[in-house]
Amino acid sequence: MSTLPVGLMIESLVAVLLLVTIAYCVVLNKRLKRLRADEEALRATISELITASEIAERAILGLKATAGEADRTLGQRLVDAERLSQELAAQIGTGNTVLERITQIAEAASSRPAPEAPVARVQPEMAEPARPATMRASDIRSAAMEATARLEHFRRRAAEQAA
Repeated sequence: MSTLPVGLMIESLVAVLLLVTIAYCVVLNKRLKRLRADEEALRATISELITASEIAERAILGLKATAGEADRTLGQRLVDAERLSQELAAQIGTGNTVLERITQIAEAASSRPAPEAPVARVQPEMAEPARPATMRASDIRSAAMEATARLEHFRRRAAEQAA
């Protein structure tokens, strides 16, 4: 009978150890469930990150294509603006030359006496108001200067629009 209490104690100890093992397995099972749930959340997060990075890569490629197109368009517009600017400069130079010639002609015409025109008889109802036979050189010069200023203004505006 003395073996019975020792056997009972050993079996009791084994039963207690089994209970402790079962409790530890329950705790370990809960931890494994949380780990699996976290693993699923982590996989979902990784999947979302991969999708977002693919979208970002496509957006970057689109931006690169847009930037390249904008660069080509801007380059072409700059070339066109430079050509237009050169054309306007040439036209302004030609206009200044014509202006100088007109000024010289007007000055030469104003220094000569005007020939007398034959007097025509006009009925009073049809008479027009009298106009000066010649324009003054200063009037021509001021009109030409005004036209030159307008051309300059147009050239600046065209250059600004091209930029």
